[in-house]
Amino acid sequence: MTRQDPLRAFRFLVEIEGITSGGFTRVKGLSREVKFESYREGGVNEYEHKLITQVSYPVVILERGLALDDLWTWALATADGEVRRRTIRIRLHNEANEKMWAWQVEYALPVKWTASDLDAQSSPVVMETLELAHHGLRKAT
Repeated sequence: MTRQDPLRAFRFLVEIEGITSGGFTRVKGLSREVKFESYREGGVNEYEHKLITQVSYPVVILERGLALDDLWTWALATADGEVRRRTIRIRLHNEANEKMWAWQVEYALPVKWTASDLDAQSSPVVMETLELAHHGLRKAT
């Protein structure tokens, strides 16, 4: 088996409903947690049984420079009651720009949109942040 270097965190693309965007600067919250309860069985002192109760997923956070209004429009429509869940794919690439790994965020729904602070004494790019609640995180093909 050939040696495989770890993937770099800066070579990624975000795809929303099949439309690819390379403009995102940060993705956070790619996580899943299996919750469990401990159960002690009488006469068994060496360990506790671990019973799985549910899987939970934190919000996924997308961040990019403010340029287009597509994320704002989606968040605004959701706040106005027009719920449109979308599939999000995050693809990691290697040095040769080949897709090596991908996550699929299923049934994503915007729950918070934020713009960065405005400051007349500095000149950073205005960033927009979108927080997405979702139904699951899977490895995509």
